[in-house]
Amino acid sequence: MTVLKIERLPHNKSVPKYQTEGAAGMDLCAAIEEPVTLKPLERALIPTGLKIELEHGYEAQVRPRSGLSIKHGITLINCVGTIDEDYRGEVCVPVVNLSNEIYTIQPEERIAQMIIARVEQAKIDVVTELTETTRGAGGFGSTGK
Repeated sequence: MTVLKIERLPHNKSVPKYQTEGAAGMDLCAAIEEPVTLKPLERALIPTGLKIELEHGYEAQVRPRSGLSIKHGITLINCVGTIDEDYRGEVCVPVVNLSNEIYTIQPEERIAQMIIARVEQAKIDVVTELTETTRGAGGFGSTGK
């Protein structure tokens, strides 16, 4: 099991928490003093009041919460955000309102989830040709429904 070191900033009132024993992601809360209202298609960067330190060979993935996405159209601008092991700034969540309704994020509301995952850096090998496959260059939808 990897260890995640967390530094709480003065405006933080909570630590990330796994909501169930089998949860893959821990919830991140909005560390805001006042509610933040998002109009349809409006974006905002929501602070969590946390700084983290990951072990070497790990990343943190910030992902949308499915309940907020399906019920209110609140998701992340970049779908999944990556926090590199050497980043030491505040973790912030870039949210967007994709619904037709105004949505207000409340202080300490759970706004995203964070997953810790092992990663490897690849050795880059520049070649003049790639191995042939059946699929080849077939892209989106090329394998059928």
